[in-house]
Amino acid sequence: MKLLTFVDETSGNYHLGVLTKKGVLDISEDFETLQDVMANKDKAEALIEFYLEAEYIELKSIDELELGPVVPNPEKIICVGVNYKRHAEEMKIDIPDMPIIFSKFNNTLTAHNSTIKIPQDKYMIDYEGELAIIIGKEGRNIDRENAMDYIFGYANANDVSERSSQFATSQWLTGKTYDGFCPVGPYIATLGEIGEPHKLRIKTYVNDELRQDSNTNDMVFKSRGLVSHISKYMTLKPGDIILTGTPEGVASGYKTADKPWIKDGDTVTVEIESLGRLTNRFEKE
Repeated sequence: MKLLTFVDETSGNYHLGVLTKKGVLDISEDFETLQDVMANKDKAEALIEFYLEAEYIELKSIDELELGPVVPNPEKIICVGVNYKRHAEEMKIDIPDMPIIFSKFNNTLTAHNSTIKIPQDKYMIDYEGELAIIIGKEGRNIDRENAMDYIFGYANANDVSERSSQFATSQWLTGKTYDGFCPVGPYIATLGEIGEPHKLRIKTYVNDELRQDSNTNDMVFKSRGLVSHISKYMTLKPGDIILTGTPEGVASGYKTADKPWIKDGDTVTVEIESLGRLTNRFEKE
């Protein structure tokens, strides 16, 4: 399944949809939230198949929809720092012995095709194309061997960062949590849609210029290890988002004196195999 949220034109509320080859099927009358689908995955798959076999069914074009964040209200957004070997090398940072964990808040969430505001008096805006894990069921102290059972699917994400705020202190939080600094989308693909999640090409473009071009197999800590490790410290809940780190090619890693920061009017696209393209425009506040 490929699941997304979109804004209903009449009510202004988020509706839950399934992206099919023919268009988007609105399933909001059957499932109120993404977590409802997670709890009834087999039922959801059977119902979607039934609908698609009907002689007449209304499908929407994804290009005509205003999308929402793939998880509109997760309990947690957990981030992993320095989790690609070549990214650690470009930043001249030692490869960590254990995952570096930090967080974002829900105010950072935004969607594909949304506009992200560059904060006033800030200019060191950086992109971080990332593979996002979407947790599908509750778990604590999860064994590494069983960790994939707790993953519902994956999505594109951009861990947008303002570097001067991020490194003003030893804590990264302020540079990571400006409004809109965590676009996720355009959809969640369940495990069956993508196959092996650590053999995916991941790319980031700024104004169609390729900036990041790597593969998820360069991760230091992969999905199983991350889910198991994080669950030692907190209970993972359905809908929780884990951003798994960014590969080499970020603006702050460039060796030039003038870094290619995101500027007013720029468009940034994150593209991961089987997960589509996540695009956002940036404008000054």
